[in-house]
Amino acid sequence: MDVKLFGEVFVTLLVIVDPPGMMPIFLALTGPLPARDRNRAAWQAVALALGVIVVFAVAGQTILDYLHVDLPALQAAGGLLLILVALELLTGKTDDPSQQTTSNIALVPLGTPLLAGPGAIVATMLFVQQSDGAADYTAVAAGIVAVMLAVWIVLRFSGGIVKILRPGGIEVLTRIAGLLLAAIAVQLIADAVAAFVAQYTGAA
Repeated sequence: MDVKLFGEVFVTLLVIVDPPGMMPIFLALTGPLPARDRNRAAWQAVALALGVIVVFAVAGQTILDYLHVDLPALQAAGGLLLILVALELLTGKTDDPSQQTTSNIALVPLGTPLLAGPGAIVATMLFVQQSDGAADYTAVAAGIVAVMLAVWIVLRFSGGIVKILRPGGIEVLTRIAGLLLAAIAVQLIADAVAAFVAQYTGAA
């Protein structure tokens, strides 16, 4: 296995996924849930993110070409989805645990597009395209798994923070997370628009 490539994949994806930055959003979405459901949401989100990244690593370009979808379109779609979640956080619609189902939270938006978002997908596809031979592919795969493991550890043991914050702190954190998520969503859409403009201006 190429250790240098493994390090590049691990560091790149870790920075993109940003587990410490993901924690406030995870706590905002799962804070009202029982500890058991919160832990289940953590591993379900990581498992889905891993599955999505692996699928795009293996056949991402083929899927996008078949659907005639450009990467900026995928990025913009993820941004729009995050805006909907951010609005729910800001308006308090996620505060009632009876209105939430663990699997839904874990799959969308935690699993995708937060963990397995456009950035992680594109980075993985690029690493795979640049790889040559079994050693490189093994390094890329190990890097992806290592990052997902690190994310799971951070999310799994975030329950202690919930106990410290208590309901009032969770409510404040929810509003802050909603604002941050909205900013992330707007940036994704802005980057997608810029990419579209550059693409079609260059084509013209």
